Amino acid sequence: QVQLVESGGGLVQPGGSLRLSCAASGSIFSIYYMGWYRQAPGKERELVARITSGGNTNYADSVKGRFTISRDNAKNTVYLQMNSLKPEDTAVYYCNARIVAEPTVRDYWGQGTQVTVSS
Repeated sequence: QVQLVESGGGLVQPGGSLRLSCAASGSIFSIYYMGWYRQAPGKERELVARITSGGNTNYADSVKGRFTISRDNAKNTVYLQMNSLKPEDTAVYYCNARIVAEPTVRDYWGQGTQVTVSS
């Protein structure tokens, strides 16, 4: 049984910072990539940032220069440092990972953590 457990969401003022964490646990053989999606009310879920096992990253244009994704392979954990937060960053943030857990390779999702940017 593989689980992704997120932490670090909350309420922050515009211009503030938050750091999200997501730890994968269970019978994991390897992880191809880990990343973060977000979904705001009435909108589609969108990719925020992703990092491969080799450290390659990609970001949504809306967060480039403000958000940084990083990963601790030894701990199967991914982080999202969010700086200069804007009200439009308000959403539920979901951790995502493509995991090899014999005999399957598939995407797993966390339960989501709320990020609210408001004064």
